[in-house]
Amino acid sequence: MNDSTSTKEKADGPVTIYVTRHGKTMFNTVHRAQGWSDTPLTKKGVDVAQDLGDGLTDVDFKAAYSSDSGRARETARIVLDSKGQKKLNAAESTQLREVCFGSYEGDLDENMWGDVAKNLGYPSQEAMMKDFATGKVTLEMCLAEIVKLDQSGSAENYDTVKKRMQDKLKSIAKENAKNGGGNVLIVSHGMSIGAMISDMTDEYKGQQLENASVTKIIYENGKFTVDSIGDMSYVEAGQKK
Repeated sequence: MNDSTSTKEKADGPVTIYVTRHGKTMFNTVHRAQGWSDTPLTKKGVDVAQDLGDGLTDVDFKAAYSSDSGRARETARIVLDSKGQKKLNAAESTQLREVCFGSYEGDLDENMWGDVAKNLGYPSQEAMMKDFATGKVTLEMCLAEIVKLDQSGSAENYDTVKKRMQDKLKSIAKENAKNGGGNVLIVSHGMSIGAMISDMTDEYKGQQLENASVTKIIYENGKFTVDSIGDMSYVEAGQKK
């Protein structure tokens, strides 16, 4: 046997990436803007993370990642523990954070979105949301207005969020492909996940991604394919166990 074949590096393998949104939090419950600010998971948030883990029991993760926000970290730990991978730790990254809303962080949702609606010429948040549902108003437009309204200079625009999320996704995919491929878990945030996949598929129309929903992305031969978006079937399967 040729010695070179025995020392050959492992061939790149396909990577299946399970991207999930964190479990429900206190700020989600009381309708406050939660980007870089953070609150703990509620009981419902813990329960849905456990359900997700139970529903993913048959999926063996080679690696796991989360944003450095407590709600994502907590969700990742619960999911991995619930599915029986207690020894696997999630590597944290600031690139996987939610959108930063600047001076609106922690403010009531109605105040932030109400101000955005006024800036876009709508009489109310409700009127704007009707056009948001049809695609006439986009998240990209809304974040641009938040940047204008932000008094701290720290709010992020859409392209900034999309770039950091996609950069991290590529890094994770390439690293795991070189290690032979396999299944990977990423715990991130609703708007950031939406921004990340916005130009990766025609199927995403800006719809809200539920807590603990799974967006599955396949990386093979240097290309990404979005296989599913906001899938709650894993949570539903976990609830039946």
